[in-house]
Amino acid sequence: MLEIGWGKLVLIGIVALLVIGPKELPAVLRTMGQWMTKLRRMAAEFQSQFQEAMREAELAELKKQVDEVSSTAQSYSNFDPLSDVRREFETTQRQIENAVNAPPATTNESTEHSGTNIPASAATAEISADAQHAAEKPDVKPAGAAAEPHTGEPQAKDQEGRPA
Repeated sequence: MLEIGWGKLVLIGIVALLVIGPKELPAVLRTMGQWMTKLRRMAAEFQSQFQEAMREAELAELKKQVDEVSSTAQSYSNFDPLSDVRREFETTQRQIENAVNAPPATTNESTEHSGTNIPASAATAEISADAQHAAEKPDVKPAGAAAEPHTGEPQAKDQEGRPA
C-alpha cells in the first residue's frame, strides 16, 4: 500500500507541528486516529462480507452438485434390470400363446410362397402323386426320404464308380 517509512513519518510530524501548532496537534492526531480506526473497521467489514459472499457462492455450487448427485443416485436406486427382461419374456410368451391358440390357416404355406392359390387338397394330391412316382422308380428316392447313414467304412466300388 503506502510505503511510509520512519523518515517520512518524522518529516510529516515536523510539518504538522509547524502548520497546526503545538496546541492543537494532540486533538488533530486523536481525530486522525479515529478516522484511521473507522477506515480499518470498514475495510475489515468489506473483506468479511466479500469472503462471506464467496463462501455462499461456493456453498450454492456445492449444494447444486450434491443435488445432482443425489438425484442421480435416486434414479439408480429405482433401476431394476430384471423388470425389463421380465417384460420381454412376458411379451414373447403372450405372442407364442397367441400363435399356438390361433386357428390354422386354410391354405398351404408352400402354395402361398409360389404365388398360386391352389387349394390345400390339390397341393396334397400333388405331393402324393410325387410320392407314387418315386415309388414306381426304385432308384429315385422321394424328396423327403433320408439318405442312407454313413458307417464310416469305405464302400467297394467298381471301375465306373458305382457301389459294388
